[in-house]
Amino acid sequence: MKFRSKVTHSLRGRLLWYLLAAITIAALAQASIAYRTALHDADQIFDYHMQQMALSLRSGTPLSNTEARARVEAQTEGSGNDDMVVQMWSPDGVQVFHSVSRAKLPQRAVLGFSNVKANNTVYRVFSIQTENQTVQVAQDLAVRRNMAGNLALRTLGPIAVMMPILMLVVWWVVSGSLDPVARVRSQVASRQADDLSPVSEAGLPDEVRPLVQELNLLFGRVKTAFEAQQTFVADAAHELRTPLAALRLQAQSLDRADTPEARKVAVSRLTAGIDRATRLVEQLLVLARQEAAATSTAARPVDLTDLARRTVADLAGVAAAKGVDIGIQQADPAVVEGQPDALHILLRNLVDNAIKYTPAGGTADISVRNDAGQTVVTVEDSGPGIPPEERERVFDRFYRVAGSEAAGSGLGLAIIKAIAERHCASLALGQSARLGGLAATVTFRTPQA
Repeated sequence: MKFRSKVTHSLRGRLLWYLLAAITIAALAQASIAYRTALHDADQIFDYHMQQMALSLRSGTPLSNTEARARVEAQTEGSGNDDMVVQMWSPDGVQVFHSVSRAKLPQRAVLGFSNVKANNTVYRVFSIQTENQTVQVAQDLAVRRNMAGNLALRTLGPIAVMMPILMLVVWWVVSGSLDPVARVRSQVASRQADDLSPVSEAGLPDEVRPLVQELNLLFGRVKTAFEAQQTFVADAAHELRTPLAALRLQAQSLDRADTPEARKVAVSRLTAGIDRATRLVEQLLVLARQEAAATSTAARPVDLTDLARRTVADLAGVAAAKGVDIGIQQADPAVVEGQPDALHILLRNLVDNAIKYTPAGGTADISVRNDAGQTVVTVEDSGPGIPPEERERVFDRFYRVAGSEAAGSGLGLAIIKAIAERHCASLALGQSARLGGLAATVTFRTPQA
């Protein structure tokens, strides 16, 4: 059972078995064809010889037994046809001649060719009749079969010699053709877990090269993801070190506080530090989840207008607590292909940033509009904005604009950018002409109907 399974699932074994079986079947078919052809030719030759022998024994006058025997011996002399049986009858049905043979044929004749079964064998019989006699010539069909078999063996002799040679050639060709596949397997099997360099394509057949090319592309994607993960872990470790050190210092300050007022200040600072650390960890987890879900979540139609309304409703309490007026400036019907959870995080982070950097009494608005076949989402505020020279750098992880008073981790815009790129959307930062602060614009391609 194990051997059969190995042959079935091994490409080398399958090719070898099928090709060798095809060669064997072809040889057997050739043997059958050669035998049938030889038998057909032997039938024609012997039938013609029997016919000519019977015609030569035909005479206008009855032959005596001596004369008939002399003619029969003359016909068969040197031909090796002593297997022929000859019988002759007079017009009144009296047998006048029977050749020397142990074969006992029926005492009747069917004119022309016929097959007669006698003595546990089959004879080929040819009979002819004249006015003076009836001549019958018969031959055992086993003689013809033996001759056909000998002729077929002579024909198949070269094939029998060539079959092993042909099988060896097939084995050599198949094994040599699959050697590149074994080489690729060895290259992959001998690699370390962190070795993601491309596999060599040298000498690969056209049928295998696309598979190796796709494997190399996969290695490239895995290498990129692995490097991004390493960078992320390194950055996260670096950024977490600062707030954790600050928490330690604040805890020590709380321990050294000797008055209620000092203890209250220390507790307030410790709570604020914990909040910042919590926010940083939350943003790190969100970024990690978004990068992990980049290819694992299927896209589906998402109503951006409805998503914008939900985002405003979710953050209305936060805005009210700070004294910021938020709302929807424009809400055109807009549906895009994407991941609902990721797009919700994108809008939430944009609006949350607008609220965070807008001073009390300010305004933050979101608008969704259709523009020339595209869906444009804009979040603008009346805050200080971002200087033009800083607008590209703020997309880097953990980067914060110098002098910014609002608490943050520097990951919000990095998360927004990653989600926008995954949805093939463009993200741009500018100045709001209406409110004077920052305007963050995300442009989606509208799906074709």
